[in-house]
Amino acid sequence: MDFNSGRRTTTLLCGLLAAGLLTACGGDSDHHNDTDTPSEPQRAQDSRSFSVNEASLPFDETGVSGHDNADRWWGVRPSGAGYRIEVPETWNGMLVMYAHGYRGEGEELTVNNPSIRQHLLDEGYAWAASSYSTNYYDVRAGVEDTNELALAFNDIAEDEGRTLAAPTKIYIMGGSMGGHVTAAAIEEETYQTANHKVQYNGAVPMCGVVGDTFEFQYLAQVTMAAQHFAHMVNPAAPPLTAIPATNFDVAAINDVAWDSVPTTSTLGVLSEEGEKMQALVRNLSGGQRPIADTGFRTYYWNVVMGTGGRGGDVNGILTGNLTGNAGVTYQFDNFPPLTTEEQAFNDTILRVEGNPAANGLRDDGLRWIPVINGEFSIPVVSLQGLGDLYVPFRHGQLYRERAEANGNGGWLVQRAIRSPGHCDYTLEEQETAFDDMIDWEQNSIMPDGDDFLNPTNVAADTFGCAFSTNASGDDAAAVQATRPSTMAACVP
Repeated sequence: MDFNSGRRTTTLLCGLLAAGLLTACGGDSDHHNDTDTPSEPQRAQDSRSFSVNEASLPFDETGVSGHDNADRWWGVRPSGAGYRIEVPETWNGMLVMYAHGYRGEGEELTVNNPSIRQHLLDEGYAWAASSYSTNYYDVRAGVEDTNELALAFNDIAEDEGRTLAAPTKIYIMGGSMGGHVTAAAIEEETYQTANHKVQYNGAVPMCGVVGDTFEFQYLAQVTMAAQHFAHMVNPAAPPLTAIPATNFDVAAINDVAWDSVPTTSTLGVLSEEGEKMQALVRNLSGGQRPIADTGFRTYYWNVVMGTGGRGGDVNGILTGNLTGNAGVTYQFDNFPPLTTEEQAFNDTILRVEGNPAANGLRDDGLRWIPVINGEFSIPVVSLQGLGDLYVPFRHGQLYRERAEANGNGGWLVQRAIRSPGHCDYTLEEQETAFDDMIDWEQNSIMPDGDDFLNPTNVAADTFGCAFSTNASGDDAAAVQATRPSTMAACVP
């Protein structure tokens, strides 16, 4: 299927079911005609064009050591997605699919090497990565294109002159939006509805959007609250009167929340009123926990506020408004019942009803935003950052709740990482998660993890110490800069 084209304008939305499985959507769509079936509205995403700069696909062979004789292949798949594949000279027969994160809204498609590329090759794994055939938050394309590449692995190798046996195991890992791709790829609904189906053997979603559409609910709810908070503190700041908003005013919000706004190199300094906004976001993002307040004061505040006032169609991935804040209770502390101030805030904030059917089941493949119901039956080791306010800790809690509700909690091990930003994990944390997943899948040794759902444990000063490490010289500078302070409570 060509995910770049606008050829899906006549398919029908399937009805939503509590069980999350497909049923007939009014019969065989081929038996409908244009006179009795209205055309489906076209998504903005279907009219966008994307392409790969093929000159960017070849490998930088200086990126790893000790693997000069590895096979390295790249190219463009029929979908338009670019790819890279790397197979060590001594291959262990197993393949790791790597799913990249959000690439923004540009037209150029790019491929990422795995963050733990050196480690994978050292252990004998082949790996493959797709650019996906689109940008924007198109997880559907991410799953389909990653799966299609996995299925084409042997044909590509043959075309390149190396005959390989089919992989004995296929694993998948990725971060951020790639964590969403990773978690969605192993879901039962994906196996039922995807056009390209791959049965994975294990998965490592990192800093992932594993609560699927909660991400967009959260971003909308936070930015709506920030605008309302600014108006209540300073009535000169415009009130939010509609979504999408034409009067969303980040400057007015910053004026009441900060004495010094966060930058990429400095933590922000909160005003007295801003402490309330910090507590409100802490509650929405996963509750009382270490590092959450440090995460609030990083430049990701500006990233979150950058989504403010947008509509709920996820930048044209959907045709309708998914997001809303109806029924959300906002608090400035951790203690119910509501104070008089909190009650007034909740009584006066703009309330918007979202429409879950905007991301309903489809009869042409995956949902536009694939869901994660917790219906999987392979080993999963998942990492979630405690201070991440962009893809917040609450995602991990939802993942656990859904897996437990479906009887699959025994397949999920979760680890809290004491990082204040988004995806700022050390190589050791990532490599250990991967190795522990492999040991579990291959040797039935279930690794340890953290309990995300016990509020007392989560709120403890040392929560996350068990699986967080200090950065080494091989790690990104951002990790090295933030890790010493976040690990201080972990020193015996």
